[in-house]
Amino acid sequence: MYPFYIDPKLCKKCGLCIEFCPTKVYTTGKDDAPKVEYPEKCISCKMCFYRCPDFAIKLKPEVA
Repeated sequence: MYPFYIDPKLCKKCGLCIEFCPTKVYTTGKDDAPKVEYPEKCISCKMCFYRCPDFAIKLKPEVA
């Protein structure tokens, strides 16, 4: 289960989440924004969560 969501208001589209995801869950979507393409590949390592400089990747409330 992919336990995160991306807050589009905080995301500055830097691409760090795409770059550091070891299982390549993300792809580049509209306007260069990260898009969750393969949620089933997520291993919940939190690399995207920790690397996001703007805290745009959040833990879903039902998981927290």
